[in-house]
Amino acid sequence: MTTLTQTNGSASTASEGTSRVHPVDEVLPIAKLATYGFQHVLAFYAGAVLVPIIVASALKLSPEQLIHLINADLFTCGIASIIQAVGIGNIGVRLPLLQGVTFTAVSPMIAIGLAAGGGTEGLLSIYGSVLVAGLFTFAVASHFARLTRFFPPVVTGSVILIIGVALLPVAANDIVVGKGPNAMQDPVLLKNLAYAFGTLALIVGIQRVFTGFMQTVAVLIGLVAGTLVAWALGDAHFGEVANAGWVGYTSPFYFGWPTFSITAILSMMVVMIITMVETTGDVFATGEIVKKRIAPEDIGRAIRADGLATFIGGVLNSFPYTCFAENVGLVRLTQVKSRWVIVAAGVIMIILGSLPKAAAIVAGIPHPVLGGAALAMFAAVAVVGIQTLSKVDFNNHNNIVIVSTSVGLGMLVTAQPFVANAFPQWAQIIFGSGITLGAISAIALNIIFNHVGKVHSPAVAGRPGGTLVTLADVNKMSSAEFAKTFGGLVENTPWVLERAYALRPFADTIALRSAFHDALLTGSAEEQLQLLNSFADLGSEGDAGNVYLLDHSDAGLDNEDLAEVNKLAGAYRKHFGFPLIICAHEVERYERVLASGWSRMANSPTVERSSSLIEIAKIANVRFDKLVANANPIATSHLVQLQERFA
Repeated sequence: MTTLTQTNGSASTASEGTSRVHPVDEVLPIAKLATYGFQHVLAFYAGAVLVPIIVASALKLSPEQLIHLINADLFTCGIASIIQAVGIGNIGVRLPLLQGVTFTAVSPMIAIGLAAGGGTEGLLSIYGSVLVAGLFTFAVASHFARLTRFFPPVVTGSVILIIGVALLPVAANDIVVGKGPNAMQDPVLLKNLAYAFGTLALIVGIQRVFTGFMQTVAVLIGLVAGTLVAWALGDAHFGEVANAGWVGYTSPFYFGWPTFSITAILSMMVVMIITMVETTGDVFATGEIVKKRIAPEDIGRAIRADGLATFIGGVLNSFPYTCFAENVGLVRLTQVKSRWVIVAAGVIMIILGSLPKAAAIVAGIPHPVLGGAALAMFAAVAVVGIQTLSKVDFNNHNNIVIVSTSVGLGMLVTAQPFVANAFPQWAQIIFGSGITLGAISAIALNIIFNHVGKVHSPAVAGRPGGTLVTLADVNKMSSAEFAKTFGGLVENTPWVLERAYALRPFADTIALRSAFHDALLTGSAEEQLQLLNSFADLGSEGDAGNVYLLDHSDAGLDNEDLAEVNKLAGAYRKHFGFPLIICAHEVERYERVLASGWSRMANSPTVERSSSLIEIAKIANVRFDKLVANANPIATSHLVQLQERFA
């Protein structure tokens, strides 16, 4: 029996049958853990302290109270992140997810605090609602996790994409630091843009030039270098460091015993329900990045950690907690997948929360520098969403409606946040956040289109007379009907059609397409040779209706001198015993067909047979896409528009 032990990042193999440690569970050397963890803290810091700053300003708290809120926030963030990454029993998802105060709670908390009179009294009312909402979240985690069937890739991909895109204005605001549209010639604005673009350019440059460790700490290097340049030019200030104390701590219920209001509690429970949706999207995004399949129990563990962290936040003078999407982007960007890096970041945050002077140093990073780094990280979150959406069956018009509507609503509120003012106070929790509105829209539309009432199956082909063949029809077809409908994809080769037919029922058009790919790989050598020989020779004057020859009209073979093509086709068949097969959709031009064909003459027969089967799979893909597009002209036009929007 083979085991693989992992110590400080080094692996040793005991014997055969090695069982490798998953990158998520890999324990890196202490120096790397500290460096990667510090990078997470720097990327997270501005967002972490922003909520207490906004709340303190709205409630008219004193500077001393604000400092305590910031320290309490950092301290609790560290504890919450360790709980989520390490896990305690069925609490914590054990993924590289860093915890932070949710921005969804900002407006409701301000409303709760002002309703209680502001100041310390308002803060105590907030803490009462946070405590109860944390217990509520912990209690309903298991029930919420059972709803994961309502979070297919069309929902999670939409939510992740919206999160990434909706966060970009946060980075933009850091860059311009309040400069409006009429200040484009302001030298301060130009300097801020220089800091941001310089930081971003350095991060991109490091990732292009370097590999390994240097590539993974590109964001950290960008932040440090940008801060040093700003300091040298007099634009980074660390005057608060001298005024900050060396040691500080947060004691439970520092501001007094919490007070409890039914209205405040209900508002905070609504916030936590929305936060559960955001956490679900972040967990799926992280699972996508680290290549771990996310099960319902994983969602339950993540949400329990959110509930426990929120309750602890109420005790330690902080606020509701959730997985921080900003740091999901950092994991995607650096590809450092170890959850122990988040543990290291948690330890660093606990230290910063206990060392006001150290926290003041980190707070000195200029906003434009942070904004430049954030652009790369937030956009990386959006890329994860696009990757998830690539698994969605967009031949199904329902899915196009879900994605386009959800992204549209999310961007509306992100671009024009003032629209929330048109709604009652309770509704502003939803309409005040593009992420929240987009997420709720994706979930609701998925239920309406794919779960409630008659679910319309996508059309995959047409019948004579204009009637359409839907996926549901395909799953009911006889083998003869199946062969008649889809035979053209594979030159009507019987054994391919029979094996593809045997893989019914098909969940979606992606599964139907994959069935032909899988069937191609199951053929014997004789069957595969039969399939290869069912294709016509390039340049031949065979049946004018031959689909393969029509395919190659796209490459210009019907308008060129075919002497060279015939020469190539003859030499190829003589050498390998079957026709040269090339997917015209990929080569596009006559010259490239010739170049590709002659280069393949050097292959061995075994390699060339495999290459030809791959080309047949590509040809079947192109034909399938045309078949579905002709059956779904409206859906196809919407899909093209969607692809162009995110190209």
